Amino acid sequence: MIEPGKELFTQLKGQWAPAYFNNNHELVVEIGCGKGDYTIALANLFPNKNFIGVDIKGSRLWKGSTVAQENNLENAAFLRNFVEHLPANFAPAEISELWITFPDPRPKKGDERKRLTSKRYLDLYETLVQPGGTIHFKTDDLDLFEYTLNLLQTRGAKNLIFTFDLYQSDLQSYTFNIQTTYEKRFLAAGVPIKYLQYTA
Repeated sequence: MIEPGKELFTQLKGQWAPAYFNNNHELVVEIGCGKGDYTIALANLFPNKNFIGVDIKGSRLWKGSTVAQENNLENAAFLRNFVEHLPANFAPAEISELWITFPDPRPKKGDERKRLTSKRYLDLYETLVQPGGTIHFKTDDLDLFEYTLNLLQTRGAKNLIFTFDLYQSDLQSYTFNIQTTYEKRFLAAGVPIKYLQYTA
């Protein structure tokens, strides 16, 4: 786990693949990764890619990093930082693919700027993700999904595809059948999972 105060925290910007992972593989980032369910699963599925889970909750990241170490996943790492501060950790276009998985919906109108799919965050992602790179979004929350979808359609998002019920759609292959702890809980309660992707 890389966090403020550790030597590498300020040294990897633009150099994650060669300096940390010791390769030239593409970089995939999960935003709000929690315990890293998606990061770990993707790292297992794609050994020729590098994966970084980002969250601000240290206890959650510790669990994810512990699992990664126990499974000898040399292509997985965890970064503790606020999303709005990520330009300090990644160079423009350094990320090839980005996942936003089950973020806090922030339903209050005054909290719109805090939503991880608000305009300011979408602007940020599209700076850090290389042109043509894919941005994925999964949520159980209908209001947040509709908010995000409307925002992306207004912005003219490229190659936008979406579904209001992932497991009743033909888009399941894009998510590799990976389910987070939260996702399993929502599915058990009968809540449809919403998914979209587009290119930066």
